[in-house]
Amino acid sequence: MGAMHASRTLVFLFLIAPAVGFGAGSQTVLPANSVASQYGSGWDCVRGFSRTGDVCVAVVVPEHAYLAPAGHEWECSRGYLKTARACVAVQVPANAHPDESAYGSGWRCDRGFRDSGGRCAKVVVPVDAFFVDSPFGHGWTCARGFRIDGERCIRVEVPVHAYLSDAGDAWECERGFARGPDSCAPVLVPANAYLDTKGSDWRCERGFSRDTSACVAIVLPANAHLDYSGNDWSCAAGFRKVSRECLTQE
Repeated sequence: MGAMHASRTLVFLFLIAPAVGFGAGSQTVLPANSVASQYGSGWDCVRGFSRTGDVCVAVVVPEHAYLAPAGHEWECSRGYLKTARACVAVQVPANAHPDESAYGSGWRCDRGFRDSGGRCAKVVVPVDAFFVDSPFGHGWTCARGFRIDGERCIRVEVPVHAYLSDAGDAWECERGFARGPDSCAPVLVPANAYLDTKGSDWRCERGFSRDTSACVAIVLPANAHLDYSGNDWSCAAGFRKVSRECLTQE
């Protein structure tokens, strides 16, 4: 019976002494309105208080505000913006609505309108375009086959041996053709060459090197071999490249 009474006494003493934290071989005095940290050593303020230096100070929640989920700061209610110590009402312009996700202003334009210098201007969609519900850009984009030119859409003129790009507002040349200012010119592939992966230029086959518009055979000097590209050569181990020869390293 005496042992049970002693055990209960220890538990009671622990519960009435929240200002003492128990560490490895030491005791830490906790400030008022705090609890020992759940993660390692130290302490955290209880809900409704925030840490200032070594004390916990009560969070003063102004009008039209509420404690944030963590409980250590406050946030403004919907329709209000946070200043240093207060919540001010959002001034919503015509053709707009309150929106907490709109950083800074607290409002966003209604569908069909876009922000223009703090007001909501009606989106005027030009011919060959369609409306885009986005706070960025014109509020519209051109239909496929047209591109933006100021406040209008103009047709993309696709030359022979070309096609519309994936975006639909530009053109690309077919494989085997190279792009010029307004046309696609055929790629002239010389002997011992092939079209590159893009299809708009050519590369020499292995064992040949590019010389202007032709591929010339690589002549290997003594103690040399083709390099990894196959279009040039390197010296064997123990030799160094000097001009067109491989000389012994000294």
